[in-house]
Amino acid sequence: MAHLILVYEVAKTILAWMDHHYPEVSIDKEAVLFEAVIHDIGKVMVNEEITKPGSIHERQGFELLLNHGIKEHLARFTLTHSQWTKSNTNIDDWMVSLADKIWKGKRVTDLEDLIVNHICRKTNKEKWEVFLNFDDLLQNISKDADRRLAFQTNYHY
Repeated sequence: MAHLILVYEVAKTILAWMDHHYPEVSIDKEAVLFEAVIHDIGKVMVNEEITKPGSIHERQGFELLLNHGIKEHLARFTLTHSQWTKSNTNIDDWMVSLADKIWKGKRVTDLEDLIVNHICRKTNKEKWEVFLNFDDLLQNISKDADRRLAFQTNYHY
């Protein structure tokens, strides 16, 4: 639960930053925030993946959401948040993936480059300019990673 709260809060921060700096980049904010909260829902069915790495929960979460009436375009995030390199992903998927990594200070250069390149295509801004702005955002988010990790460690359900 703490992990989902943290990913949601970081996703909100990223989306607010995008709105401020690059409002012309279209992002389905409601979908991103929804997914930030439920991207790991399959872990309720695959308990061993709560504390250990694994990907079985992704498919389980997808099926769980579909069975409870969630539309496929939203349920798919349970799969794509960890599979952002696939060709069927988009900026919404990448935002969730980014929030799921950067909340704990983890930088993923290929993911960040994908997002920077997308912003450049949509805004016609120079890559170096977008990169520097985006890097500042991610550094600022990363500064609080220890606090967020402590929150997750001390969170009681």
